[in-house]
Amino acid sequence: MPQHPLPTIKELLSYRLHQVANLLSRGAEMRYRREFGVSLWEWRSVALLGGAGEPQSLNDLARAAGMDKGQMSRVVSGLTARKMIFRETDANDARAIRLSLSAPGKKLYQKLIHAAAQRNRIFLACLSAQERACLEQAMRKLASAARNFIQEEKRTGL
Repeated sequence: MPQHPLPTIKELLSYRLHQVANLLSRGAEMRYRREFGVSLWEWRSVALLGGAGEPQSLNDLARAAGMDKGQMSRVVSGLTARKMIFRETDANDARAIRLSLSAPGKKLYQKLIHAAAQRNRIFLACLSAQERACLEQAMRKLASAARNFIQEEKRTGL
């Protein structure tokens, strides 16, 4: 049986996807900071709250953004200080806080999501319709395989 040489990290799919994601994020960060005065994490928080349509808990927002609770708390504190986010006590649980966009936060969300949609169109324009369809299918398959891998790791790690 022939031996296959081990790949370098730069040949691994996860590394390559991470590199592309970092490039996309770096460009987004530059634009959103320049045009709107927000960091990438602030943009993601505003976008997630704006897209949710209902108040979110800090934990739910952190989970959706892929951040830990402490990081999200700092981002939310900054946005709250700038009056972009409201913090309200949950009517069902006095210990829980619900987060939603203020009127200025909603205006910022509209501007940010418009800029994001524009960037998205620019990036997708470099792909043919067939390549976009293939990318969508590949992303779904990779996400499913990654979720299955995580479940298997949880099962075998016990």
